[in-house]
Amino acid sequence: VPRNYDPILHPFEVPREYTRALNATKLERVFAKPFLSSLDGHRDGVNCMAKHPKSLSTVLSGACDGEVKIWNLTKRQCIRTIQAHEGFVRGMCARFCGTSFFTVGDDKTVKQWKMEGPECGEEEEPIHTILGKTVYTGIDHHWKEAVFATCGHQVDIWDEQRTSPMCSLTWGFDSISSVKFNPIETYLLGSCASDRNIVLYDMRKSTPLKKVILNMRTNTLCWNPMEAFVFTAANEDYNLYTFDMRYLESPMMVHMDHVSAVLDVDYSPTGKEFVSASFDKSVRIFPVDKGHSREVYHTKRMQHVVTVKWTSDSKYILCGSDEMNIRLWKANASEKLGVLAPREKAAMNYNQKLKEKFQYHPKIRRIAQHRHLPKSIFCQIKEQRIMREARRRKELNRRKHSKPGSMPFVSERKKHIVAVVK
Repeated sequence: VPRNYDPILHPFEVPREYTRALNATKLERVFAKPFLSSLDGHRDGVNCMAKHPKSLSTVLSGACDGEVKIWNLTKRQCIRTIQAHEGFVRGMCARFCGTSFFTVGDDKTVKQWKMEGPECGEEEEPIHTILGKTVYTGIDHHWKEAVFATCGHQVDIWDEQRTSPMCSLTWGFDSISSVKFNPIETYLLGSCASDRNIVLYDMRKSTPLKKVILNMRTNTLCWNPMEAFVFTAANEDYNLYTFDMRYLESPMMVHMDHVSAVLDVDYSPTGKEFVSASFDKSVRIFPVDKGHSREVYHTKRMQHVVTVKWTSDSKYILCGSDEMNIRLWKANASEKLGVLAPREKAAMNYNQKLKEKFQYHPKIRRIAQHRHLPKSIFCQIKEQRIMREARRRKELNRRKHSKPGSMPFVSERKKHIVAVVK
């Protein structure tokens, strides 16, 4: 249709678009039904999960009773169960080719398993078993080579063909809770120790690179799959910190919204958002460049969320929690699943642009940001707001009654960093 774009001929364009944007925002909240299904079958709390590198529909999970399950997400059922360890399954990761996966547990062993089930009449046995000297608390596989790293008393780098580590990296004498390989600069590793350190290593050198010490302990970290030097750390002080590993003096962003310790974090494949799991029984989605979450997921039955994964097609989120369930959520709460007609797609794109154009209008912003929270989280948020205000007031009073310049201003980003050691 030929159309004259002269604004004089379209006098009420902006009010009309505002009304459309308001309706689109309201409808988005009406259709926000993120919960898809729960995968139940574990007999103890889910402690760790791993994604299959080649198959979108396959996910692995490990529980606190040493059981490992492999799930088919399209059928939403368990396709294989392995009794892998005595005690907790502490960590698991798939090999980059997708033919096998590794698990570590409380019984001081590292086991490699076939991704395919055993043939008829065969025993369910690991391909390799490595018996270590101490308990391993985490494992991660190199993205391109037959090398994996475990952590516990120290960070060990292993070759798949050998039963002793190629090299062991230590800095300080505390237990290390998680280790992660960088997906882009594949020789880089990051690890979190329980003496509040985040330590970075280079596999090509036999010594650690540098470490940053925070006020409280970091539980785990995750590298951005699109930006080589950026990683996000999940901390005990209810916050997440996004760092550039070249400038560890202050984080790029502090993400605050959780009201209890953050236990796990995972990036979306686009590198623009990440999802975090917390002890406060909720899952939140944060944009990388924003300090507050855009979405919070919770259910009545869900207990402390221990592990979380963002699927490789960027559409779904999986979270494993204490009460033995793995839940499947939509990454975009109001997204319509299935095939979209061309006109539907066009309408959705138009509505999206309208919402972006008017996102700062008070009415639209209030509707878009409002989330119904469980009473416990709501009350804790209120309580923490009061505490924050009190701290701010105290600092202002101190500054008012002390010598000019004797109390320097410390930004929120630098408050939580104790030191950087190189």
